[in-house]
Amino acid sequence: MGTAREHHRMIVRFTKVTEATRDRFAASDPGFVRLRLALSAIFGIVLTVLVLLPFGQPLTVVMVGAIGAMMSAFTVHEDTTRQDLVTLLLVLLTGAASLTLASLGASMPPLDSVVFVLLIFVAVYAQRWGARGIALGSATFFLFFFAMFLQTHLKQVPALLGALLAGILANAFIRLVVLPRRPAKELLRVRRAFRARLAAVIRAAQAYLESGSRNDKQLRTAANRMHECVLMVEDVAPDVVDERAVGVLRRRAIEVELAVEWLVITLRRTAAEDLDEATRADLVTALRRFGGLIGRDPRELPVISDSAEFSQMLVAGSRLGEHARPGDELRHAIAELAIADVNAQRVAENDELPADDAPDAEEPERKAVFTYDNQTRGAIQAVVGGGLAVLGGELVSPQRWYWAVLTVFVVFLGSATAGATFVKGMRRLVGTLVGIFGGVLAALLVVGNSPATLVLLLVCVFGMVYFSRVSQAIMAFFITTMLGLLYSLLGTFTFEVLWIRLAETAVGAVAGMLAAVVIVPVRTRAVMLDDIAATLEDLRTFVERAGELLSGRENHNIIELSRTLDRDVDQVRRTIEPLVHPVNVSTARRDLGWHVQGTLESIAFRARHVAARAQPGMFAGDDRLPEVLAGITRKVDTLLEVVREPATAPQRRLERETGLPPGECAGDATRRSLLSSLDQLDAELVALGNTFGMRRDKTHPDAGYAEG
Repeated sequence: MGTAREHHRMIVRFTKVTEATRDRFAASDPGFVRLRLALSAIFGIVLTVLVLLPFGQPLTVVMVGAIGAMMSAFTVHEDTTRQDLVTLLLVLLTGAASLTLASLGASMPPLDSVVFVLLIFVAVYAQRWGARGIALGSATFFLFFFAMFLQTHLKQVPALLGALLAGILANAFIRLVVLPRRPAKELLRVRRAFRARLAAVIRAAQAYLESGSRNDKQLRTAANRMHECVLMVEDVAPDVVDERAVGVLRRRAIEVELAVEWLVITLRRTAAEDLDEATRADLVTALRRFGGLIGRDPRELPVISDSAEFSQMLVAGSRLGEHARPGDELRHAIAELAIADVNAQRVAENDELPADDAPDAEEPERKAVFTYDNQTRGAIQAVVGGGLAVLGGELVSPQRWYWAVLTVFVVFLGSATAGATFVKGMRRLVGTLVGIFGGVLAALLVVGNSPATLVLLLVCVFGMVYFSRVSQAIMAFFITTMLGLLYSLLGTFTFEVLWIRLAETAVGAVAGMLAAVVIVPVRTRAVMLDDIAATLEDLRTFVERAGELLSGRENHNIIELSRTLDRDVDQVRRTIEPLVHPVNVSTARRDLGWHVQGTLESIAFRARHVAARAQPGMFAGDDRLPEVLAGITRKVDTLLEVVREPATAPQRRLERETGLPPGECAGDATRRSLLSSLDQLDAELVALGNTFGMRRDKTHPDAGYAEG
């Protein structure tokens, strides 16, 4: 009997561990997008090798074909199949030119180094054209690098071009036939990730309450990932759900997100109260029960509303007002989240509901071919950094200087500021250092065993592609390990080679960071102010359209405008990452970054609240609405003045407010004025939210900046 019970407990524990692992995997890669890309790279490489081997091509040529397949999977990410095919064709043309130039330059030094450095400018500058520009620039640059790595020569060019064609065709076949994008399944997977991330928020809330509110990092991380997943659901939905239902689905998704954010706010407030142990344990139990009700498979939902537990939660969450007990506000927030979740799942399963009027499609903004902006400045910095990397790399190793140039390109790829370049350089260096040991260990394990070497190479390719969007350090680790295995396969592996690789990476990282800081630097603070200005412009548009909708003058889809605000805030979050990163030793700058991020997230939260609840003519004839909207517009205009004229506007404003003579307010004027204006704008949006019956916060709702 005891053995049977123990066996049952083991099965239950194993099931829980399996479910938790599955949830974490689904939540870490919503829609399995990164998994599909990584598998596309692996299958493309295998197919290319199988096609080329019967022709008796040398290993160098076969590797170029495999690299072509890998780079196609790694860099080409368009919205439609037709755009994918066009970009693959362009990659073939530019890649062919790159291989030819690299093979020509190998026989005519220093032509190879000159072309390689100039190619950095082209590749970084091409980022202005979005996904296609990034794909063409990256593929062209990396094919040039691998041609130098494999020491190709002119006589091999026809065979190399044939191998490149085979690699790209193999990727196209895998992309279109073996692993095509299936929006319906992708939406289902994203919804599964949504379920997993919702469960993660509840687990984090439970842990936060149990720990006595000592650390909210896990809670903030879970809530942010939930927000990302909601955006992904909305992005995929138009490809699958009937157009009439998209508007309602988005509205319900916002309702869930608002309920999650309100749960987090209420949880912080409740945890800060002096709760007795019984009340705290009861609230933890309520969160645990709710977490247990969250179904993992969307196809089986909504089952939560059919359970007795659901009814009990609604009853427990209804005791507000005169009969409220300690913790009832949190119980009410749990009940609101449960209702919002059920409504969202019902809408997701039913595409027959009417949708909001969709806005007219806007023409995409045309990018000027030649212009001087931050992207151009970054390309100039990359060229200078590449030149310094060539000089420094030659001193380390005349044969392998191109590794230093590769590092310069990687740290500038996707980096808009000097701070971002510095952070990427440090991550690249750390990943390479760890990868040295991984490469040595892998090479020693499979020395002389070609099949095992090929298997480990595929593992490295998978890891490189899968983690490329997650961590620069992990990607650098897999790249370095892969290079060690390639040298082992070519029969040229030595310990000295990998240490040279580390030294060249350090040279490239230093060269890139030096160029970013000294040559026409793009300051993180300046780009942050530009991004804040863009956010404020969209906020002003949102307020104007919301006013017209609520007063009944015009009917606008302000949900779309609220999502534009969300993406603006995401951009600000990426821009200020160097300010809040631990590598930044300035406490004041970290405080500034956290405050700006937290307040803008709060503003976006208020906008989502308005968008989710606004109805045409909802406040027609109400005298409060124009006054509240006018107050918000005034604060937006004041803040726009601060961020557009940071050198003068804050000082003038503080002189007016404090009465101090000119010059005494100059020190931290911009910082104080920016933070003060942001807080006042948030307060105005709280007033707008209160017109919808929203409960006013006792403290700042997100307070994420407090970490700094």
